[in-house]
Amino acid sequence: MKPPRSRVAHPFLNPWMPRRAPAPGRKSLLVLFFRKELSFVFLLLLAIPALAQAGEATTGLGTRLTPSDLAGVFAIPPDGAGLPAGRGSVAQGQVVYASQCAACHGGALQGSKAIGAPALIGGRGTLTTKPLKTVESYWPYATTLFDYVKRAMPMGAPGSLTNDQVYAVSAYILARAGIVPEQAVMDAETLPRVAMPNRRGFVSQQ
Repeated sequence: MKPPRSRVAHPFLNPWMPRRAPAPGRKSLLVLFFRKELSFVFLLLLAIPALAQAGEATTGLGTRLTPSDLAGVFAIPPDGAGLPAGRGSVAQGQVVYASQCAACHGGALQGSKAIGAPALIGGRGTLTTKPLKTVESYWPYATTLFDYVKRAMPMGAPGSLTNDQVYAVSAYILARAGIVPEQAVMDAETLPRVAMPNRRGFVSQQ
């Protein structure tokens, strides 16, 4: 019985297709080529450990990161995963705001156009007309407030606030916006549960 015929014309894809005998010297050239390729791969594998060690050597450029350096790199997602320990009340946040934030954002959290400091509260209902984008009117998650303040504020000394101070000033801003009550205390449990006014103003891409 003859083997089934295939329409595939390439000899590497059709094992039943008769193959031409290699031209004189062609086979030896192919063997030599593949031997060189395999030798190159083998030498490359041998060189990997040496390359790794060389990468660890000092090049004179930059400095090696330490665990303490990496500890300052973080991002708090909407669900609050990774929020640190600590807590702060609205009353405590008022003190922090007065000493660390009011100089730029104003005593009434109204912002300052002169120095480019945005308003932090107000603007509800303006997003479809003449938008005033604030924490109160625009931000969909309260956890973003902690993340931003902790990393970027105050402008002159970003990252200098303690976790307790950031929780406290977050509570104060949210209370002034009428989002949480005056007795609110923010921490890793309560902050993610805050229902922001514009929570449903964004569409998830997941």
